Amino acid sequence: MEERGYSPKILLVDDEDSFRLPLAERLSLRGFQVRQASGGDEAVRLVRLESDIEVVLLDKKMPGMDGTKTLREIKAFRPEIQVIMLTGFGSVDSATEMGKLGVFRYLAKPTPMDELVLTIRAAAREKVHALAKQDMPSKRYRDRWSRFFGSQNLRPIVILLGLVILSGSALLPIPEGMTLLLGRAKSTDLVADPIGGYSEYMEMEPGQTIAGHYVGRYRPPGLTGSHVTGSENLRPIARRALLMIGLIMVAAMFWATSAVPMGITALVVAVVMYAGGVMRPDGVAQAFAKDSVVFIFGVLVLSRVIMSTGLDRRIAMLLLMPVRNLPQLLFIFLPLFAMACSFISETILIALMMPIFVTVYRQVAAKGPDPRCLLVMFALMLCYSSNLGGPGSPAAGGRNAVMIGILADYGEAPTFLQWMKYGLPFVPVAALTIGLYFYFAFRWRIGKSVLNVAGIARQASDRLGPMNRDEYVTAGVSLLVIGLWMFGNGRLGMGGPVLLGLVLLNILGVMKWNEITKIHWDVVFLYAGASALGKGLAVTGGALYLARGFIEVLPVSLVDGSAFGGALGSMGLPMAVSLVTGLVTNIMSDGATVSAVGPIAVPMAQNVGIHPWALGFAVAFSSSFPHMLIIGTPANALVYILCRDPNTGRQLVTQGDFLKHGLVVFLLSFLVLWGWAFLGYWRWLGF
Repeated sequence: MEERGYSPKILLVDDEDSFRLPLAERLSLRGFQVRQASGGDEAVRLVRLESDIEVVLLDKKMPGMDGTKTLREIKAFRPEIQVIMLTGFGSVDSATEMGKLGVFRYLAKPTPMDELVLTIRAAAREKVHALAKQDMPSKRYRDRWSRFFGSQNLRPIVILLGLVILSGSALLPIPEGMTLLLGRAKSTDLVADPIGGYSEYMEMEPGQTIAGHYVGRYRPPGLTGSHVTGSENLRPIARRALLMIGLIMVAAMFWATSAVPMGITALVVAVVMYAGGVMRPDGVAQAFAKDSVVFIFGVLVLSRVIMSTGLDRRIAMLLLMPVRNLPQLLFIFLPLFAMACSFISETILIALMMPIFVTVYRQVAAKGPDPRCLLVMFALMLCYSSNLGGPGSPAAGGRNAVMIGILADYGEAPTFLQWMKYGLPFVPVAALTIGLYFYFAFRWRIGKSVLNVAGIARQASDRLGPMNRDEYVTAGVSLLVIGLWMFGNGRLGMGGPVLLGLVLLNILGVMKWNEITKIHWDVVFLYAGASALGKGLAVTGGALYLARGFIEVLPVSLVDGSAFGGALGSMGLPMAVSLVTGLVTNIMSDGATVSAVGPIAVPMAQNVGIHPWALGFAVAFSSSFPHMLIIGTPANALVYILCRDPNTGRQLVTQGDFLKHGLVVFLLSFLVLWGWAFLGYWRWLGF
């Protein structure tokens, strides 16, 4: 949290004492904390030693290490630090050169003091954004108490609470019910067996216990076959299950509060699993490197290539071409857009679409009173339809890859085509439903505004010109990858086709190796950590213990299907789990939500005699409903950022808009999920 009136600490670097000393004094009088250096070597040394320096005022022409070399050294060590270049020998070319090196602003000497002060403060604000981009915490706090609460990616109080939870998992008494569950032998009555929800139940021998199977297959360090009989000998095994339960609580808390970066949370999962002896080191590593993780890595790279070739713009223009009035926008474009988001990153598509809709809004606003409601409708319909594209296919988001990984732990992973069979019919119906809501909510407020979206899209398409070779190659390879996902019979898994596509794109000269370095690796680590977390919970029996506890607190009629006169059938439990997931996903990322809820939900299925897909899909699909908060999904945040008036700075779409309309769309999403999917075509498809 930034302190009001905060004056950043700056470093003034200039070899001329006659310029540096008076300027340092004047800046000090303005309230700045000023450090001085007479040369580049001294400046680099101070930046390395004093981590609270936020802005550097740097002279370009100095003897020895000049400004350019000093800038390179500073940025190499502290890339987030903001550098303002001062020189009396300025030129447009040198300003361009410095801009490429990361200079915040280029000012000629002497600069009016008021302008310099404003530039310094702007640079200090930009440093906070630079820290966020690099997952580094801001170090500005009002007082010691706020320092304890911290800021994004460094929240000491949450980290401390996480340590307390993990310590409790290692020290607190083990519940008796857990040791009884782990020591219970597999019976011959598979339907009524209390341990039927264990992930590797079908691989267990009759009469074998979960503890015996776990020790025999995974050989966790410090445990042997002698630990599988007697309650006392079961305790070391139960302790590992309890540790995994504590770990999922900590991971969910870290993901929800951004206590540390997402990727670091994944490393915390690894450290605890290694140190806690959940599996042997090779087993822990294998839990992180699952096919679903390779899949999400490949999809991220493929999306990057599609964006770099411009093919994403072609797709966006194609979707917008039919739109000439409000019904076409809501009842033709929205379903098409939602279905496109089932296969292509919704963030990329929104980044392309939103500027076109902002242009339409400005054209309408120029002709009369400001129709803010028009921009609100544009922004929210894009957010919500992109979210609702999530269930359409495994490629729609990492949340789906996480669920496939969890189901794979139970030997029930669906293929790409099987997922689409249960998820894709939901998407257009959900999109049409929210289109109907926006039609009745906004048509009278918008009035007779001319929605010339098609005209603006056509102009943008004309500027792009005809498709080039790279676009054709990328389109062909992408279609090949989707075809292998759908019709490859699972032989290549989910990761194999996309890796093949990347190899082909490189051989054909479209994709360069450095494209791989530009993806969001924190996202890959998040899903790797989630996969390992699910695996550890499943094999230790911790997931089964949590699942049974959740079932016990639910009304019996909801679990056995007798609720509402049996109208819900076996869908009562999926409905309850999906509602919990939908509420949680509004305060935590979709992938993190599935990572936390999925490993607990899937074991419930076998315990109550329904197919694991019913609960797995229920969790994954409802994690696509983060409609109410800006922080719910990157798409929401992107739209919020883009809906700011460039002239006045006024925020045109607010959190209040998200909350008011998002609550209605949230309820409508469940109405479609439960009525059309769970109680509708799912019953016809069967499992």
